[in-house]
Amino acid sequence: MFYTYIIQSTKDKRFYTGSTGDLRKRLNEHNTGKVFSTKNRGPFELIYYEACLNEQDARAREKYLKTGMGKRYLKNRLKRFLSLTG
Repeated sequence: MFYTYIIQSTKDKRFYTGSTGDLRKRLNEHNTGKVFSTKNRGPFELIYYEACLNEQDARAREKYLKTGMGKRYLKNRLKRFLSLTG
């Protein structure tokens, strides 16, 4: 399985969208500062993920979720979560 995921920084409350074949390992890499793009923003909490059968689908989904329509989809999908944190 491959995963598309959304994590949120507990430091600055911003989101990061990514994809991986090992979700637990990748979250650990984000939280230990091993990912350049999130290095100084941790710790993170996993707030959303989707499972795909292959890497190409997971990467395509990641790319979509980073678009305006994808962000709108997430905002609607995470409506209850966002109202609790906002």
